[in-house]
Amino acid sequence: MGTGFEVADRFADGSQFIGGRPRPGTSGRYQEVVDPATGARVHRYETAGTDDVDAAVAAARAAYPGWAGATPAERSGLLHRFAGVLDARAADLAYAESLQCGKPVKLSSGFDVPGTIDNTAFFAGAARRLEGTAAAEYSGDHTSCVRREPLGVVGSVAPWNYPLQMAAWKILPAIAAGNTVVLKPAEITPLTSLMFAQAATDAGIPDGVVNIVAGTGPDAGEHLVGHPDVRMISFTGSTDVGRRVAALAGPTVKRLHLELGGKAPFLVFDDADLDAAVHGAVAAALINTGQDCTAATRAYVQRPLYDAFVSGVAGLMETVRLGDPFDPATDLGPLVSHRHRDRVAGFVERARAYATVVTGGEAPGGDLADGAYYRPTLITDAAQDSEAVRAEIFGPVLVVLPFDTDDEGIRLANDTPYGLAASAWSRGLYRANRATREIRAGCVWINDHIPIVSEMPHGGYRASGYGKDMSSYSFEEYTQVKHVMYDNTAVARKDWHRTVFGDR
Repeated sequence: MGTGFEVADRFADGSQFIGGRPRPGTSGRYQEVVDPATGARVHRYETAGTDDVDAAVAAARAAYPGWAGATPAERSGLLHRFAGVLDARAADLAYAESLQCGKPVKLSSGFDVPGTIDNTAFFAGAARRLEGTAAAEYSGDHTSCVRREPLGVVGSVAPWNYPLQMAAWKILPAIAAGNTVVLKPAEITPLTSLMFAQAATDAGIPDGVVNIVAGTGPDAGEHLVGHPDVRMISFTGSTDVGRRVAALAGPTVKRLHLELGGKAPFLVFDDADLDAAVHGAVAAALINTGQDCTAATRAYVQRPLYDAFVSGVAGLMETVRLGDPFDPATDLGPLVSHRHRDRVAGFVERARAYATVVTGGEAPGGDLADGAYYRPTLITDAAQDSEAVRAEIFGPVLVVLPFDTDDEGIRLANDTPYGLAASAWSRGLYRANRATREIRAGCVWINDHIPIVSEMPHGGYRASGYGKDMSSYSFEEYTQVKHVMYDNTAVARKDWHRTVFGDR
């Protein structure tokens, strides 16, 4: 795949996007964007400081009245144009996403970019279906109706694992509902968020509706979360940071949407299609090099299938091809950074003291030695209360444990503080239905794991946060409802006035 553009040229005017145009940051501090496949620097930029956040919020606030006052048809039309601009720039977006994240190009061009375009097209249609409750006379003397209105300026904080898609998931429902947005991407992966904002402007979306502040959490992120003119914060990231976000947002009584960590169970009953479960587990554990909060991380396999499942997963993992993300034959790219690779390796090294590393558990050498690569890793013989089973490793690591009864399998699947996603594998209708009822997670797949669609919501239970991305359900996060009541009697003195005036 060709480069499509030179990064230095594309972002020569600065790596912030405020009020409809790029500009440099003003923090006095600089950040490098590094290609994790090679360790080479591909971009260096001045990060956003508090003044940049203030400018972005001011631009969003100034744009809000006009954008909120636009008709649903007007917003819809511009979002349809936005989808067309993104489609025309798909190759450049895929290149930038693979370059900054290390994603195989077959993932960025086959999943991240088309998924983002589809999300944009979906919300272009959904913008025309913001509905309230139909009018009715609930009191007998009045007609009541419900208006659904935007909140104002929305502050969003997106993670580094899916920079383009997470920018879309946060920006699109917000602006479709009539809000304006200031988004802070992860400082190590800002490129596609900036390109997304530029595409919005080029599609005709008014200046200030979409703003990007690329900076660190302590500088740009915390100032955005606590800003008094921001009416909502939407955050995706770890549960620990989510708690910090909630504490910072509390004093200004903002609305919060938190999509946090996960430790998804992969529950295999003894009547499952073994080949399907093995292939599903490897794909679901290794998607995006395991850097996915819905990735399969804990496989519980009923004992009659356990040995064959472990053998099948280990054998299939060993065929996965690590390599250059821009080689179409590459299956697995590097982790997002060398620092994160070392964090993942630390979990595996500690696990050797209490479990068995069946395959993987090392960084490759040779031509890949300079990148942040880590081999697909399978761990067995770990206890349910061990670190490998409890903690979010966020890498290409799958832990497999056996279970005996259906009750035990579901209990183990639910034995986690998280509740973002899960899957169950069975040919039995009643077993599968039971799993969907009893597994406590925001998404439960049956005989598959990972697929998402724009029409369906994404969000978790418990320590995985609250609120929904995607789908029309996301409008519940980005709108507020207002009760409007009309008197129908034209009578000056109402019956209820006697509670104040007595018999007068």
